[in-house]
Amino acid sequence: MTGVSEGDDIVTLKLLKQKMHDFAQERDWERYHSPRNLLLALVGEVGELSEIFQWKGEVAKGLGDWKEEEKVHLGEELSDVLLYLVRLSDICGVDLGQAALRKIRLNAIKYPPPPPVVSVSQPNADHHASSLQDVLYLGQA
Repeated sequence: MTGVSEGDDIVTLKLLKQKMHDFAQERDWERYHSPRNLLLALVGEVGELSEIFQWKGEVAKGLGDWKEEEKVHLGEELSDVLLYLVRLSDICGVDLGQAALRKIRLNAIKYPPPPPVVSVSQPNADHHASSLQDVLYLGQA
């Protein structure tokens, strides 16, 4: 692929989108990159990603007990999923970065954080409940 080099410091969705566009164009694959075809390829890659975890049971964060070659393979499959998703969003005319930020905002509204937990202890010399209202307020969690 033109201009691909490893070790670049900054990777953006815009960069990946351009590299995927160039990759397809150089191979005359654009005619095959319909939304349906890209989606089916993406689903296939998610299947390959799933196979890595299929018989492992629960896996600890960080994959500390995995061999290096297993981690490399995981990175390759995750990359396949990401690249097909970026390409699909490009072909569909969706700004994936903006759509993701919007979705995070919507999720924050739909799933607000729980209210802070107030620890209630016996009133001490620093704070004495002066009324039933103070006791009820302090007791809310």
